[in-house]
Amino acid sequence: MLDERKQEAYLAILGEELLLATGCTEPIAVAYCGAKLRAVLGVKPERVLAEVSGNILKNVKSVVVPNTGSRRGIEAAIAVGIVAGDPNAELQVIANVSDDDSTAIQAFMDSVPIEVTCPETPRMLDIRLTAWAGEHKAVVHVANNHTNIIYMEKDGKVLLEKPHSDSAEDSLTDKHILNVKDIIDFVETVPIDQIEPLIAPQIQYNGSIAAEGLKNNWGANIGSTLLAFSDPTIETEARAWAAAGSDARMNGCEMPVVICSGSGNQGITASVPVWRYGLHLGASEEKILRAVALSDLITIHQKTGIGRLSAYCGAVSAGVGAGCAIAWLLGEGYEGISHTLINAVAMISGCICDGAKASCASKISMGVNCGILGYNMYKGGNNFRPGDGIVGVDVEDTIKNVGILASQGMRETDRVILKIMTGR
Repeated sequence: MLDERKQEAYLAILGEELLLATGCTEPIAVAYCGAKLRAVLGVKPERVLAEVSGNILKNVKSVVVPNTGSRRGIEAAIAVGIVAGDPNAELQVIANVSDDDSTAIQAFMDSVPIEVTCPETPRMLDIRLTAWAGEHKAVVHVANNHTNIIYMEKDGKVLLEKPHSDSAEDSLTDKHILNVKDIIDFVETVPIDQIEPLIAPQIQYNGSIAAEGLKNNWGANIGSTLLAFSDPTIETEARAWAAAGSDARMNGCEMPVVICSGSGNQGITASVPVWRYGLHLGASEEKILRAVALSDLITIHQKTGIGRLSAYCGAVSAGVGAGCAIAWLLGEGYEGISHTLINAVAMISGCICDGAKASCASKISMGVNCGILGYNMYKGGNNFRPGDGIVGVDVEDTIKNVGILASQGMRETDRVILKIMTGR
């Protein structure tokens, strides 16, 4: 059993990473910054300058912003935040936008110049909005985390200036405490009443948006396509339900999700396949809650080295986490879970993130598939070996190698993706 200090740290990590959000988190971060900007300025602005990092531009460009009449892009996210956002609601900033606000949002976009630039910045998540109205000027700056405001200014007077670094882990629990062996120990021994308030809403909200994605027409309908044209197995069901949640979310569904590592797609992928597998196996509610917690923590552990935003698709990490949790549901311990993870990342690491959009659902399906295949390889006595590509000497070494690949090796990939997406 983990000592009390480690257990508290693991609970703190889950509490920090499992957050309720309406809409894709990058446009929501822009909308939140916009809502704060209007609050600081005191009136609707007459002109706005948005200075955003490449990864913000990439992840906002093509995704539908909820409650905006199917609009996409930085300008739509800024407009909905300024016109109708709740500056105190953080990732729920546009959860309560009314139908009447839609006309006002369009009017704002038609009448107010919004200039979007992408200056060089060491931060992957960086949003600085400046607005003018008459003789007045306001600035709001969000960095590193989606709701982490580091600077606010009005008419030259600094209202807030927080010390910060260029790390996405500013003010968060140190995640280097995570390792696979301790994650398993934690989920098997932590009192269930300490994780249920964190995990049960994740299953509820993310399962609901997945059901919506299967019921109605959203995006490319990856989830529905899987169920219609694949063998009716639990593996197909797990992939389809996860993909369907993304189908809905990436295409403007207003239902909230519980995110993981800053991403709703990752929150869906880490939870929904595990939940569906648990139901199929007849597992108890407690067993399913513990399994989802394991999936979340293994996802977060992988993402610590990768970073919140990069050219490395985060759904891959969550799909691997789901595969590990499914292995645990099927009775595996440290050895089986470690090989599941190693096998899966050896197959799919390098899948690129070219922005939030409809195709994320297909990458989720592939990630879950590789997670399950990684376990099936182990079950059949087939595993990738140390030295096979990026596979390290053990599971922790392999996770470290994936982090190096994503954070260092794919930097130029990220720049090229952005050039392609912006036509530069």
